[in-house]
Amino acid sequence: MKLRLFCCALYALVCYAGFGQNKIDLKAVFDIKNKQIKISQTIQYQNTTQDELQTIYLNDWNNSYSTKKTPLAQRLADEYKNVFHLAKNEERGYSVIASIKQDGEDLVFQNVKNQIDIIKVELKKPLKPNDFYNIQLEYLVQIPSDKFTSYGITNTGALNLRYWYITPAVYNGKWHYYSNKDLDDMYIPPADVHLEIEYPLGYKLTSELDVINQTQSANKQLITLEGENILNNKLFISKTSKFNTIQKDGFSLITNIDDEGLEMIDKVLITEKVTNFIQEKLGAYPHNQLLLSDIDYNKNPVYGLNFLPNFIKTYPNHFQYELKLLKIALNNYLENTLLINPRTDQWLLDGIQMYYLIDYVDKYYPNMKFLGNLAGIWGIRSFHAANMKYNDKYTLAYMLMARTNRDQSLTTSKDSLLKFNNSIANKYKAGVGLKYLDDFINHDVVENSLSSFIIENKLKPVSTTDFEAYLKSKTNKNIDWFFTDYINTRKKIDFKIKKVHKTEDSITLTIKNKQDNGMPVSLYTLNNDSIISKTWIENITENKTITIPRNNANKLVLNYNNVIPEINARDNWKSLKGFFFNNKPLQFRLFKDMEDPYYNQVFFMPIVQFNNIYDGLNLGVKAYNKTLLKKAFNYKFEPQYSLKSRTLTGSSFVSMTHQIENRSLYSIYYGIGGAYTSYAPDLFVTQITPSLGFLFRQKDDLRSNKKQSLLFRYIDTNKDEDVNNIYTNNTPNYNIFNARYIDSNDNLITFSKWYADFQIAKTFTKVAFNYEFRHLFENNRQLNLRFFSGVFLRNTNNPNSDYFSFALDRPTDYLFDYQYLGRSEESGIFSQQYIDAEGGFKSKLETPFANQWMTTLNTSTTLWKYILMYGDVGLVKNKFDNAHFVYDSGIRINLVTDYFEIYLPVYSNLGWEIAQPHYDQKIRFKFTVDPQALLGLFRRRWY
Repeated sequence: MKLRLFCCALYALVCYAGFGQNKIDLKAVFDIKNKQIKISQTIQYQNTTQDELQTIYLNDWNNSYSTKKTPLAQRLADEYKNVFHLAKNEERGYSVIASIKQDGEDLVFQNVKNQIDIIKVELKKPLKPNDFYNIQLEYLVQIPSDKFTSYGITNTGALNLRYWYITPAVYNGKWHYYSNKDLDDMYIPPADVHLEIEYPLGYKLTSELDVINQTQSANKQLITLEGENILNNKLFISKTSKFNTIQKDGFSLITNIDDEGLEMIDKVLITEKVTNFIQEKLGAYPHNQLLLSDIDYNKNPVYGLNFLPNFIKTYPNHFQYELKLLKIALNNYLENTLLINPRTDQWLLDGIQMYYLIDYVDKYYPNMKFLGNLAGIWGIRSFHAANMKYNDKYTLAYMLMARTNRDQSLTTSKDSLLKFNNSIANKYKAGVGLKYLDDFINHDVVENSLSSFIIENKLKPVSTTDFEAYLKSKTNKNIDWFFTDYINTRKKIDFKIKKVHKTEDSITLTIKNKQDNGMPVSLYTLNNDSIISKTWIENITENKTITIPRNNANKLVLNYNNVIPEINARDNWKSLKGFFFNNKPLQFRLFKDMEDPYYNQVFFMPIVQFNNIYDGLNLGVKAYNKTLLKKAFNYKFEPQYSLKSRTLTGSSFVSMTHQIENRSLYSIYYGIGGAYTSYAPDLFVTQITPSLGFLFRQKDDLRSNKKQSLLFRYIDTNKDEDVNNIYTNNTPNYNIFNARYIDSNDNLITFSKWYADFQIAKTFTKVAFNYEFRHLFENNRQLNLRFFSGVFLRNTNNPNSDYFSFALDRPTDYLFDYQYLGRSEESGIFSQQYIDAEGGFKSKLETPFANQWMTTLNTSTTLWKYILMYGDVGLVKNKFDNAHFVYDSGIRINLVTDYFEIYLPVYSNLGWEIAQPHYDQKIRFKFTVDPQALLGLFRRRWY
C-alpha cells in the first residue's frame, strides 16, 4: 500500500513538474434566454520558472467576437467568410469584466493592444519563483452565435461551448499568449477544475468532466463538475441531447458523431475496437471520459468521405464510422494529454494522429482502395485511381500543394498556414513523414518510440526539440535530415536514376538528387514484380555512384513502396532489359486519372460546352496530359464540332511552368496557344498566341492575397472579313504585342487591383491604366471605385473604324480576352452583356468610343444588402472633336460579386432612361459560364 502511494505521489510530481499545481474554481449562472453567463471565478497559477513576475496574462477568447476588427474577425474575412462581418451586433459575443482582485484588492488590468481577447493584469506584489498567484474574477459572458466558429448558441437555444471562460496564459521563461483565430489552439497549462453550473430546467448538460453532484429546484438545476489536469473543457447544453455514452472497463466514450445508421451493437463493437487500438498504442487515457462531438468532426473531417453526397456510399458504413471515430478520438486524446504549444508545434500532434490513422487502415483494412466501393465498378476499375490504396490519399493531398508551390514547412506557425495546408496538406505530410522515417530506421523504432514518448510525457510540457532528442536516443542512424530538411523547410524530395552500367554480376548506377536536401532514398532491385533487394542510399548531395550485386535483377526502382513523398516519381526506374533502359509505354485513358509514374499517359475527355451563340453547342474531345496533380509540362488539343455553325472549331496549347521556391518570383511559365472559333454568324477567327508570364507573391506570407504578375504575349489574329459587320476592321488580319503588369490584393473587407497595359501594332500604339478599389465598412455598406485611363500614343487606323478604339460601355475585344456570349450583337439580350473593362459604363451613350483618349470613374455603393446604386462619369476624346463629358447612373443588383450582376440604368446623358421606351433593352447583366472562374469562389477560401 505504501509503495502504491509512493508511486502515485511520484507520478503526480512528474506531471506537475512543468506547470505546477494549477486550479480553476468557477461558479457560472446560465441565462440562456438572454444568451448570458454570469461567472465568479478563482484562478490559482504557479510560477515554475526562476523569474519574478509583476505582470500576468489571461486568455479571454470569448471577447474575440466583440468587434469586426479582432484577429478572429480578420481571419474569417481572410477566408472570405462574410457571415461574421454581416452579422447583427446581438449575434456577436463579448466579455464584460467587473473586477479582478487579489487578496480582496482590485488589480489594474487592460486588453493587450490589437488583441482584445488577451488581458494584461498588474499584480499587487511580484510573483516569486515557485509561488502561486490567486486571483478572483467577476465577469459576464455574452454568448456568440454558433454560425461563426460552430461554438456558441444555436438558433434553437442549444449551447456548444469551448473557451468560454477566462484561463491563465503559459509562462515558461517567456509569455505564450495569442488571439483566437478559429484554430482551436489555445495554449494553457493543465489545471484542476471545479465548476458549479446553474442552468434552467429542461436542459441536459454534457461534459468530459466528472459529475460530483446534481440537484434540482423549482425552476433551475445545479451541477458540480470536477477534473484533474484539464486542458480542454467543452460544454454542451441543450434540451435534446444526442450524445451517447459507451463504457468499457471504467472508461467512457461520449459522442454524438453521425453513426451512419449503424445498430447499437455495431457501434459498441466499433467503439471497443477503436479504444483498444488507441490504448494499445498510446496507453491509458488519464481521464475517465473522452468526449467526441460532431463539431470536432465537422471541423476536422476525414477528407475524402465528406465531399460526396450522402447517397453515394463510397465506403462501407462501418468503415466510415470507424475512421471518423478514430480520427477524432486520436485528436482529442492527444490534445488532452500532450502539453505542446499547438500554434508552433502542431505538426507533432498531427503527425502522430495521421501516423496511427495510416497504421490502423494498414492493420485492419489493408485492401481498402482509395475509391472504395467505386473501384470495382465497370468503367472505373480500369483507372489508375482504382488501383490506389486508401492510404495513398495522404501523399496525394500533400502533392496537390507541393506541385503548385503552395506547400509550407511543418514548423510554420499554425496561424500562418493556408487553410488547405492547415486542414489537410501539412497534417498529411507530417504523418507520411513519420512513416518515411520509420521505413528508413527500420525495426519499428519510430512506432515504438511514438508510443513510449506519449506514455512517458503525458501531461508534461514537450516540444519538437524534446521529440527529436527522444527519437535520436532510440537509433544509431543519422536522422538529422528529418528535422533540418523535412520538418523545418519546404524542400521537396526528387531523385532520379541517371546512369546505369550492367554486367552479368553487378550493376553500377548513378543516383541524382534533383533537390538541395540531405534526405535518403530507398533503392530496390526487382525481377519482374518480385523484390530482390532493398538498400537505403544516404548523403546524396548531387550525384552518387554505387555498385550493387545484380542477382538476376531486370529492373531498378527508387522508392518502390512509395513511402517517400517524392514530388516526381516518373523518373524513378530503369529497365535492365533491352537497349533502351527507360522505355515507358504510352497509355491512353478516357477521362482524367491519377498520375501513373510507369507510363506516359494521354487522356481523352468528351466535351459538351457552350461558348457563344454563333457556334451554339459544341461537341468534341480533348486530348491532354494533365493529371489531377499538376505537371511542369502540359499540352491540350481540343477539336470540337459546333452544332449551330456546323464547323470544326477548337483550341490547343502547349506550356511549361517553372516553380521557384522561397522567392517573391515564384512561378515562370511560357507557351503557345491557338484557337479557331466564331465571332459573328458564319464568321470565324484564328488566333495564335505565344506568351511568357512571371508571377510574384509575398514569399514570407503565403496567406497574403497580394499578388503581382507580368505578362508578355504576341497575338496573331486572322478574321474572316464581312463588310456588313460594323465590328469588322478594314484590315481583319493583325498582330499585336501586349505587355501587362497586374498588382492585386483580393480580400473580403478591402479589395484593390491595378494594372498597366501596353499594346503595339502596325497601326497603333496605346497605353492604359486601370485601378479598382472595394471596401466593406463596419455598417456593412460597400463602396466600389474603378478608375480607367487610356491614351493612343499613335493611331493611324481609319477614323471611321472604332475596332481598336477605347470603348465606353462595350469593348470590341479585338484580343478576344473576354467571355462574350454574343460579341458582335447590336441588339437583343446578348448585346446587353456587360464586361467590366475600359470605360465601364452601363448605359449606351451617343459617344461609345474614343480613338484618342478616354478617362472614366465608376462608383457604386450599397443601398440595401445586395442592392447598390452606381454612378459613372468620364471624358471621351476623339480626333477632330472636342472632349465629351459623359455620365450615367442606376441600380446594381449584386448577386455574386464579379460573377453574376444586373444593372438597371436610371439617369444619364440620355435623360431619364427608366422612363424611356424599350427600357428592357437598356438593362445590362454580367454573367460567366466559365467553370474555372466559378471554381475561384472555392479556391480563394482554401488557398
